Amino acid sequence: MIVVEREAGAAAQRGVDRPSVENLRTRIAGLAASIKARAAQVETERRVPMDIIDALRDAGYFDVVKPRAFGGLEGDFSALVDLNIDLAKSCASTAWVAGLLAAHQWLVGSFPAQAQHDVWAANPNALVCGSYAPVCQAQATDGGYLISGRWSFASGCECAQWSLCAAVLPAEGDREKPAPAFLLVPETDYTIEDTWHVIGLAGTGSKTLVLDKVFVPAHRALLFSETTSGETPGARLYRHHPGFSIPMLSTIPSCLASVAVGAAQGALEDYLERTARRVTRGAVAGGQNSMAEFATIQLRVAEATASAEAARRVLIADLRDREATVNAGEAVSVEERIKSRLGQAFAVSLAIRATEALNASTGGQGLDLANPIQRAWRDANAVGRHISMNWDTVGTMYGQMALGLEPKGQY
Repeated sequence: MIVVEREAGAAAQRGVDRPSVENLRTRIAGLAASIKARAAQVETERRVPMDIIDALRDAGYFDVVKPRAFGGLEGDFSALVDLNIDLAKSCASTAWVAGLLAAHQWLVGSFPAQAQHDVWAANPNALVCGSYAPVCQAQATDGGYLISGRWSFASGCECAQWSLCAAVLPAEGDREKPAPAFLLVPETDYTIEDTWHVIGLAGTGSKTLVLDKVFVPAHRALLFSETTSGETPGARLYRHHPGFSIPMLSTIPSCLASVAVGAAQGALEDYLERTARRVTRGAVAGGQNSMAEFATIQLRVAEATASAEAARRVLIADLRDREATVNAGEAVSVEERIKSRLGQAFAVSLAIRATEALNASTGGQGLDLANPIQRAWRDANAVGRHISMNWDTVGTMYGQMALGLEPKGQY
C-alpha cells in the first residue's frame, strides 16, 4: 500500500489533465484517417509501427483502465471496448495490439503492489504484451521461480517493455496441486523469434518469446484462479474501483472480440462508399446498371448492418451488466461469467457474418489486396480462430450450463 500511495502522488503531478472518454473518442477519431491509410503497411510489415503506438499513448489510449495510482484513468472496460471498436474500423491489426496493450494495464493492476511498482515506477509509460497458454512448467527457487521455454502468439511484443508469460507453478505451501499463473517478465529477459506469417491479423506481430532460465520474483506471479474469479491482490488494493474485481475472462476477451466487430463496421462503411458509385460491367446481364439498384446488394447491406450493430450491442451490454454487478458490491457469478463468454463469441460470429455478406459481393475487384473489405473479412475470420472466440467450444459450454450439466471450458 505504501508503494501505491507514493506512486499515486507522482501520478497526480504527471496527470492533472486526464482526458474523459469522450475526449479520447475525439482524439482517436482524429487519428483514424492516418491509421487507415497505413493499414496495408501494417499488414505488410507484420507489426504496428511505434509511431502509431506513440500517437495512441499521447492520446491517452493506454490509460483507460490503468490504475489511477500510476497515472491511469481507472475507467470501465465497456468504455475501452467501445473505443476499440472504433479504432478497428481503421485497422484491425492496430486495434488488436492497442486493445490488448490497454487491457493489460488493467491486468497488471491485478498483481500485487510491488509488481505494479516494478513495471511502472521507472517507466510510467511501460506497456505489457502477453502469451496466455501455460505450456511451460515453472521451477520453484529461492524467492520466486525459474522459467524457460517458448511463448507463442505474443501480440504487439515489439511494442511492449514487459510480457505476461503464462506457466504452471509447482505445488507449494498451501497449494496442493500445480496451478497455472501469469508471470511478469521485462523485455531484457527474453528474445523475440519471428514466427508470425499469416493471412489474417497479419499486422499484430504475434511472434514468439524465448526465455532461458529467467528468474521471476514471487510477487510477479498472478494465479489464473485469482484473475478468473476476480479475487486478485489488485482488487483488494483498489477497493474504491470495483472494476478490478470483474473476472478476467469477462473483460479481456471482449477487447479481442471488439476487433472483429470494428472490422465489420469499417468494412460496411467502405462497402457503402464504393458500391454507391459503382456501375457493373454486366458481362452476361445488367450491364451499366448501378450496383446500388440490385436487391441482392441491398440485402447484403441490411444483413451486414444488422449483424455488426447487434454484435456491438451484445459486447457493450454484457460488460455493463458485469460492471453493474460489481458496482452493487456483488461478486460476478459463474453463470454471469459464462454469459460473458457466450456474448463475446457470438459477437464475433455476427461480425464474421457481416464481413462474409459484404466480401462475397465485391466481385473481381474485391480480390485486390488494396481493397479494405477483403482485409476486414480476413481479419474478422482470424479473430474467430482465437481459442477464446471459438463458437463451437463456447456455445457448447453455455449449453452445458443451461442444461444443468457441468460447464467445460474457459470462464
